[in-house]
Amino acid sequence: MNERDAWNRRYAEGDYTPRTHPAPYLEEWLPRFPPGRALDVACGTGRNALALASAGYEVDAVDISEVAVGHARNEADRRGLAVNWIVSDIDDFRPPSATYQVITVIRYRNPALWPRLADALAPDGWILVEHHVKSERKVAGPGTPEFRLDPGELLAAFAGLRIVHYAETIEPADLGGTHYAMARIVACNGSPGI
Repeated sequence: MNERDAWNRRYAEGDYTPRTHPAPYLEEWLPRFPPGRALDVACGTGRNALALASAGYEVDAVDISEVAVGHARNEADRRGLAVNWIVSDIDDFRPPSATYQVITVIRYRNPALWPRLADALAPDGWILVEHHVKSERKVAGPGTPEFRLDPGELLAAFAGLRIVHYAETIEPADLGGTHYAMARIVACNGSPGI
């Protein structure tokens, strides 16, 4: 089964329970971001794309699963929000250069994508990434190391940007398990104005 079919099945059969609230890390930083266009990568059922649209952004949101995007589209319609939903294998996704004031990537790892996202930032644009990081502790989240960030991976990936915030933490899990090992970064393509 290919990746698209696997995610469609998980969303359609309820094997994967998506979060319905925006990522707290995004909620924390959103008021500091400049207005304009936003890109939400691996948007799933749209929780973060919808938060961006609610905040007034012109949002592009991409995910491999048409089932997840269908749920997201329905919720956007219910709320009266406009989002440009894109179904694409993210390995093949090529965002336009120098376009977005804000890019978000929540709980998704794709090292080949990092340079494309940095290139897609408009001048003074911001990127926010949150994902599970490898840890020697027993933690919840992806069970396969290839689906976890290496320690310091995001710092290296976005070294050409101005790093505004970076952290690697062990914290209580919100969906099952006891703890997560998480890495988070906010970086700016230019001066963050702070």
